[in-house]
Amino acid sequence: MQRLKIDQDIRSMSEFRTGIASFFKQVHSTKRPLIITQHGKSAAVLLDAGVFEEMQEKLELFQDVQTSINQIEDGKGVEHSKAKEMILNRVTG
Repeated sequence: MQRLKIDQDIRSMSEFRTGIASFFKQVHSTKRPLIITQHGKSAAVLLDAGVFEEMQEKLELFQDVQTSINQIEDGKGVEHSKAKEMILNRVTG
């Protein structure tokens, strides 16, 4: 995801209502999120669908890494040589 440009990527709800199509086009072409404000406070974020999917994939990866770290800290890790042996046994049957 591209970095937010404050002067271009924060819009009020009234601006968003009047220019929905152009804001969808902006989000799709820039790959940057659009922050929509209501009464001067952030209310919502509009993201390109592809960028949203990438974020979900990264979040899942980070969660898997954290799970792995927790397992290692709990003594549930497997030595590299043992893991290699286990995988080779599965592959060769």
